[in-house]
Amino acid sequence: MNDVDRQRVADFLNKWLGSEGNERANYQTFFGDLCVALNVPAPPPKGSEEGDRYCFDKNIKFFSEKAETTRFADFYKESHFLIEAKQGSTNSSKGHGKRGTKGYRDEMQKAFNQAKSYAYNRMLPSLPPFLLTCDIGSHFEVWQGFSGEYGSYGARQTINLKDLAQPEIFDRFVAIFTDPQSLNPEKYRARVTREVAAELAKLSRWLEEQGYEAHATANFLMRCIFTMFAEDVELLKGEVFTKALRDRWIPNPHTFKPEIEQLWQTMNTGGTFGFERILRFNGSFFEDATAFELPKEQLEVLYAAAAKDWSQVEPAIFGTLLERALEKKERSRLGAHYTPRSYVERLVRPVVMEPLRQQWDEVELELRRILVTPEGKEPTGLQQKKAEQEIAQFLTQLRQVRILDPACGTGNFLYVTLDLLKGLEQEAIARLVDVAGNVQLNVLEQVNPAQFLGIEINPRAAAIAELVIWIGYLQWYFKRYGNAAPPEPVLQAFGNIECRDAVLAYDGREPDLDPKTGEVRSRWGGKMMKHPVTGEDVPDPLDRVVIYKYLNARAAEWPEADYIVSNPPFIGKINMRESLGDGYTETLRRINKSIPDSVDLVMYWWNQAAELTHQSKVKRFGFISTNSISQTYNRRVIESYLEAKKNPLKLFFAVPDHPWIDAQDGASIRIAITAATTMIQPGTLAEVIAEAKNSNEEASLLFSFNYGCITPSLTVNVDLASVKSLKSNSGMACVGYQPTGQGFIVDRESANKLNIELGSKDSVILPLLSGRDITQKHRNLYAIDLFGLEIEKVQEEYPLIFQWLIDRVKPEREQNNNPTLRKHWWTFEKSRNTFRPAIKIINRFIVTSLTSKHRFFTFEMSRTIADSTTVIFALDNGFHFGVISSQIHVLWATEAGSRLGIGNDPRYIKTVCFDPFPFPDPTPEQKQKIRELGDRLDSHRKQVQAAHPDITITGMYNLLEKLRAGEPFTDADRAYNNRALVSTLKQIHDDLDTAVFAAYGWQDLAGKPTTEITETILERLVALNAERAAEERNGHIRWLRPEYQAPEQVQSTQTTLAGIGDEAETITTPVEQQKWPSQPKDQLAAIRDLLRSSSGAWTVVQIANQFTGKNTQKKLEAVGENLDRLEWFGLLVKREDTGITYWQYAELQQTA
Repeated sequence: MNDVDRQRVADFLNKWLGSEGNERANYQTFFGDLCVALNVPAPPPKGSEEGDRYCFDKNIKFFSEKAETTRFADFYKESHFLIEAKQGSTNSSKGHGKRGTKGYRDEMQKAFNQAKSYAYNRMLPSLPPFLLTCDIGSHFEVWQGFSGEYGSYGARQTINLKDLAQPEIFDRFVAIFTDPQSLNPEKYRARVTREVAAELAKLSRWLEEQGYEAHATANFLMRCIFTMFAEDVELLKGEVFTKALRDRWIPNPHTFKPEIEQLWQTMNTGGTFGFERILRFNGSFFEDATAFELPKEQLEVLYAAAAKDWSQVEPAIFGTLLERALEKKERSRLGAHYTPRSYVERLVRPVVMEPLRQQWDEVELELRRILVTPEGKEPTGLQQKKAEQEIAQFLTQLRQVRILDPACGTGNFLYVTLDLLKGLEQEAIARLVDVAGNVQLNVLEQVNPAQFLGIEINPRAAAIAELVIWIGYLQWYFKRYGNAAPPEPVLQAFGNIECRDAVLAYDGREPDLDPKTGEVRSRWGGKMMKHPVTGEDVPDPLDRVVIYKYLNARAAEWPEADYIVSNPPFIGKINMRESLGDGYTETLRRINKSIPDSVDLVMYWWNQAAELTHQSKVKRFGFISTNSISQTYNRRVIESYLEAKKNPLKLFFAVPDHPWIDAQDGASIRIAITAATTMIQPGTLAEVIAEAKNSNEEASLLFSFNYGCITPSLTVNVDLASVKSLKSNSGMACVGYQPTGQGFIVDRESANKLNIELGSKDSVILPLLSGRDITQKHRNLYAIDLFGLEIEKVQEEYPLIFQWLIDRVKPEREQNNNPTLRKHWWTFEKSRNTFRPAIKIINRFIVTSLTSKHRFFTFEMSRTIADSTTVIFALDNGFHFGVISSQIHVLWATEAGSRLGIGNDPRYIKTVCFDPFPFPDPTPEQKQKIRELGDRLDSHRKQVQAAHPDITITGMYNLLEKLRAGEPFTDADRAYNNRALVSTLKQIHDDLDTAVFAAYGWQDLAGKPTTEITETILERLVALNAERAAEERNGHIRWLRPEYQAPEQVQSTQTTLAGIGDEAETITTPVEQQKWPSQPKDQLAAIRDLLRSSSGAWTVVQIANQFTGKNTQKKLEAVGENLDRLEWFGLLVKREDTGITYWQYAELQQTA
């Protein structure tokens, strides 16, 4: 900042400092003058540059299913910043409220919420690294988003307008406008950390050359490290360590060892050293105060290290660099790349921070409700107390969260999690200060290292992890409390880092003896030798490695935790024996029999975390692994938990292929990220689509995101689980009748003996149809159906049948545990009471086998007893038959249903195959075409079977499958085709598929191979289901049989057809309602989750109707108030349409 800069800033402040009024009139002039003051280019006129990458009033578009809404960000520069302006005043009648009042604070928070919703809008190419709000004439509020999120309102930094005259503030604003990445703290701290690690490596090398034991050397250097850090954050006052080096130890090297040991002993117990009071540090670092005698040259190296700014060390990478500095074989890799913090956050944020931040958002929304006041009024003392209690409860919950890294290495994952958790805690504390003013919080009751649990088998790495976590924690402490000394002991021995094996526990090991020879088992160690005759390299027979037996081996237990994040060793299945030993590998595989032997080592961690989550002992977990996790054997571990019948896991976040830096050697490798939970949550699959190296050789990544159900192969399937049952299909499908009693089933001869006219209108002996009868040869059996008859009437009118059932059914039923079956022994167990009326008034219905290799349907007479191995449809129209027989529905049913049996045959589960299935909306001509083809399909197959009773429909479709695959026919195939007319069957199906595609408006898919269009068909059906569900919320239901399903509506439509009124909001009761919570906070969360689960737009009454209970005025008002709060926080977008207000979740807006 030079003199010219100072004058420009002074002119700017003279004009604007203390101004007040309306921001819409002032903000462009204000920001234009700010550009002049900063000597940066002003934005060009809007519309003069493609995409308006730098402009005022940046268009921010929100898209919904019916319309688009355009909002405007006040000031925007792509990849730099987004600013939203307000203007307060000292007079409540001007601007956005009187500064210092609740109304003014609300306006500033609203500006932040608005700006954040703009910044996260999908239409912007990237997230601006800086988000600012500005009270023109007063101050800026600033948030950083280098990590991909800004935090909440409490994460702000306030910069007064007058502070622009300070050089550091001026330079910061110039950088925000011109080079925001230069302000990225991760990059600066990474450079400092590299520098200090390089200095330590020099000293470590010298100590090693002197023959000092490696463990003692590492502990000595870690004590030096913490001492230098403690000095730079002023835990040690008066630069006691640096001054002693400069003034005493370098001039007199022989004094170093006894005096540094005295200092460390004092740090362990507390006391005085020289003229300085020393805090009691305790912990594990200073129990052993042993030091080494160092010559002047090495003390100068230590002094050079002490001169660095240790307060700015980045713990996220410090542990890795320190381990390399201390380890001889890794010291050459000190300059190699390390895993950048942003990579670690890519796992920690979705697994740990997203659910915690969601909880905090709920608290913020609840505070908005608690602190509501009449305009111009301040909250009452009671309101403030309730708000304080809400925040305090969240802080308590945050303090109780436990995070486990069961392969913690040097602690980078645990530190990053601690840092993010402390950041969230600080936001909550800042909000508490907003509400209550200055508050006194007990530091011992805040987030601290005890919550961050680790397991690490390497003793040195475990010690470094503890050091890293404490350094990170104390950095946060001094950021909040300044130079105030922390409670003593400064370092508490929590024992949160355990040095042990994380997957295999055992009491000891001993050489394994061969049971036949009694000799110690061994294997070749990998060393080669020259063959004495040929001179070729051959295995050295003397190089043997002992194979050990592990005593009382068992699975290792993990400490209780809420979340698990980890990066276990990258050891593939092929290298496990070489890396871990034969005995260890064999033992590990033996005690984990449910895991295939051919998995990579990481899957033992994955399996244990998955089991804990499956048992609801852990909320969610995530791992870094090699990208082979999606391969067959590794995938089986994941599949077993995703397909569990009870409490299955779901992959909610995954990156199938991501660059990574191996912590051991700094090599660039490829990894996968997987995260799982049992909670219902849409999956996010992030795929790297572009990589570029930045100045630090770190990969700058561009991602594409797919949302849906993540498979074990780390791909996204269309999320069929997200579809909703449609009221239009309700009551039209049902699993068949279940007699439960062999005596109900009779053959034709037995039926004739009962003197009943089989199948007649009044007959109680009706044709029986099973799934096997449909798919194979018909058995020509009958069933005795006495539905609706009392036992006295049966005995009176059907004495022979009564006798038959007494002898054959009643004895069996009397042994049944179900009292209802014993009492009503003469009727079916499942008589389908509620479904019978739907088929009573039609002459035929559609039926399919519940389980079948091929999915096909057939028409049967309505007085047929289709048993529980079938699914019945109360539809008699050839149109419906044609649609569900088409490629579109068969594909849907196969994907949505389940499978059964050795043949893994598809099962037709009506709740997922039929209830949510959206039928097309055809023209009359299209409907007639499909009706004709449906009837033709059914009659063709029946005609073939009538002419050739030995031909089955399964046989027809087996040959049809071969015909479609283009496989050559054998002579037997050709003979079968000549009788079964399968080529004709194929043509009917092809014509039917073409007609149904046309009815959906999807002619672009007709005629293409199924494998090419499967995903597209499913995606379109899921989208159409969402549209139909939205229609049904608005009262438009496309009934399949309106005269039966909704006769009142049919009558109403007929009587009012002559006059069509204005559009109005119509409400229907959903198929499945949620319970309406009693507490306001829970109501808000339920409404938020409802809107977040659907991309559609909702009205107040539609939302209220999704919950149980009457739509009372109180309930409707509660819904409306919660919607207002959600919009105020930028979570919802509101729009008006024909006098009706619609609300939509902002993150789920559609793109253009």
